[in-house]
Amino acid sequence: QVSLVESGGGLVQPGNSLRLSCAASGSIFKIYNMSWYRQAPGKQRELVARIATGASTDINYVDSVKGRFTISRDNAKSTVDLQMNSLKVEDTAVYYCNAIVSTLRDSVPRVYWGQGTQVTVSA
Repeated sequence: QVSLVESGGGLVQPGNSLRLSCAASGSIFKIYNMSWYRQAPGKQRELVARIATGASTDINYVDSVKGRFTISRDNAKSTVDLQMNSLKVEDTAVYYCNAIVSTLRDSVPRVYWGQGTQVTVSA
């Protein structure tokens, strides 16, 4: 009923930038939190950045990306982006879009995931 489609991943050298985008579609009534997660080989999936809904938007990042990554959302377009600057080798991972969404058919908010996009940072 709800789909999250990601784009923007790729291969870059350390110090360069990438911008990830995620678009939500379907019978959406309301989108609550939107987040980016990542999972590197041999590691658990971790929360990278989260942006909440509300009059006062709450944003948080994992310590390792603070000052380098910026999450933003466009509620009119139902999209969330992740601007990644000064990329490091350790940022290499599959990045996943996540959103909490209620639909026109079901008012109960549920968790949805994107398919993931590969980000590889290598010299």
